[in-house]
Amino acid sequence: MEVVKESEPNTTTMRKALLVINCIILSIGNCAGPLMMRLYFIHGGKRVWFSSWLETGGWPIILFPIACVHFYRSRTQPSSENKLFFMKPHLFIAAAVIGILTGLDDYLYAYGVARLPVSTSSLIIASQLAFTAGFAFVLVKQKFTSYSINAVFLLTIGSGVLAMHTSSDRPANESNREYVLGFLMTVGASALYGFILPLVELTYKKAKQEISYALVMEIQMVMCLFATGVCTIGMLVNNDFKVIRREAREYELGETKYYIVAICSAMIWQCFFLGAIGVIFCASSLLSGIIIAVLLPVTEILAVIFYNESFHAEKGVALALSLWGFLSYFYGEIKQSKENKPALETEMASVPNRQESV
Repeated sequence: MEVVKESEPNTTTMRKALLVINCIILSIGNCAGPLMMRLYFIHGGKRVWFSSWLETGGWPIILFPIACVHFYRSRTQPSSENKLFFMKPHLFIAAAVIGILTGLDDYLYAYGVARLPVSTSSLIIASQLAFTAGFAFVLVKQKFTSYSINAVFLLTIGSGVLAMHTSSDRPANESNREYVLGFLMTVGASALYGFILPLVELTYKKAKQEISYALVMEIQMVMCLFATGVCTIGMLVNNDFKVIRREAREYELGETKYYIVAICSAMIWQCFFLGAIGVIFCASSLLSGIIIAVLLPVTEILAVIFYNESFHAEKGVALALSLWGFLSYFYGEIKQSKENKPALETEMASVPNRQESV
């Protein structure tokens, strides 16, 4: 039984390290993804379906870490059953359904970014966290503490504060109808992705097989594959494939940079999606939503730096409230972890005594 005592802390440490890595990956994708997408549109890009396709079109990148895990497993565990893919049919179907929903969400979000500045389109986060919290409560019975409720409230208010200056951020060449439609599409994308995050967590819980991080990467790949399929159909209907070369030639930054922007965008968005479902695997969909929300002001600041968007006092307030909510959540998690540790140690210490009595 000593082995159990030693392996439990090791597993916890590994999970925490994996959580930190996925938080970093999510941060890169969440901050850089909208900026790259907006870069495409402000310099002459007009294809919304193509832009949404880039959000998940980089899914073959995931094959590389999956293959690395496969080769590592074949060398360290030669006697075990060593397959490249471990996903069972029912889990594949669940990932495919989530992927189709993700494809629809990609289009809604890309449409919003095409019509709105980064500072305004980032309002997606304001309602997304509230949707994530609500759906997490319904789908996975997420338990809320006073600290997590406070975090959701502060992060939602902090993001909502940014709406106070949205009217002044409307592009000069944008009609009122296009602006309103872009805003509504962004809110729709917010609601849909707020549903997708808890749905991924529910898939983990209902899976009839052990969920490892290697399997998480397989789920990510299948989700992005089907999302890309949805966007590919949209591109075919909209004749995007016929005009991409012409659009590249007319791109303000040059044809070469057009393709560089597209490739970098596809790679960065993979960071976002893998980081999001990785955080769900290590913790919960609520934490994934909170991290996305706390990075909203960071995206705002980067938009000010790179695109010369105005920085109002409201953005500073949003940054302060977001950091406050983030710290509130993690303080609650640390406090709860300390409260649970003595109980866990007592339970583990009682195991050998029960074995001796038997």
